[in-house]
Amino acid sequence: MWRDNEPFEILTRDRGQHGSRHDDASLQSNLEALSRLAPSGFSAGLHIRFASPLIYVRTYDEAWTKVYDENAYALRDPLVFWGLGVKGHTRWSAIKLPDPFNILGQARRFGLNYGAVISYGPITSRSIVGMAHPSREFADDEISEAVKIVQRLHLAAEPPTELTPAQVEALRLLADGDRHAAAAAKLGISESAFKARLQSARVRLGARTTAQALKKAREYQLI
Repeated sequence: MWRDNEPFEILTRDRGQHGSRHDDASLQSNLEALSRLAPSGFSAGLHIRFASPLIYVRTYDEAWTKVYDENAYALRDPLVFWGLGVKGHTRWSAIKLPDPFNILGQARRFGLNYGAVISYGPITSRSIVGMAHPSREFADDEISEAVKIVQRLHLAAEPPTELTPAQVEALRLLADGDRHAAAAAKLGISESAFKARLQSARVRLGARTTAQALKKAREYQLI
C-alpha cells in the first residue's frame, strides 16, 4: 500500500525552497532524533490521506521490509489499524487487535521485539509512527520524547494548502491534455508566461518536474 521514500537524508531533495510548507530542516533533524531513539528502526507515515502517506520513511531491517511489502502487510497490520482508529500512543504489547497473519510475531525474527506506536493529527491527515527496540520495552520518558518528535514531524511535513488561480489554471489545462502552446493560447498569454506559471507551481509544490507537480497537486486536492 505504501511506498518507501529513499533514505531519509534525501527527503529534502524534492522540496521547493520557497512557498512549500514543508520544513526540510525540521524533517531531517527529527527523523534523525527518531532514529537515535529506536535501536531496531522505525516506520513513519506522515499525513496519511486516502490510505497513502505523503511522506513514508522506514529504517527497519531490509529483510523484514521485503517480507512486509511482498505480503502487503500494511493492509493487515494491527499497528496501522490502531493508529488509524486511535489518536495517542501505546506500546505494541498493549495492542489487543487481531493479528491473524502474526505480523508482530514475524517481526520479532528480525529484531523488532518490542515497540511503541504514536498516532497524531486528524483522521483526514493522520501521521502514524512505529518504533522498535531489540531487548526491552520503551520507557515512559522515551515514548514521551517520541510523541514530541512525531508532533514536530507532522507539522514539518504539512503540505501546501493552496495554489494561486493562475497556477491552478495552468496545471488543470495540462491535466486535461493540452500542450504548452495550446494551453497558453487558451489563457491568452505567451508560452513563456505559461511556462513561468508552471515553474512557480513546481516551486510552490516542491516538485522537480511538471509531472511531479501535477501528481502532488492532485494528492493535495488542489486541482
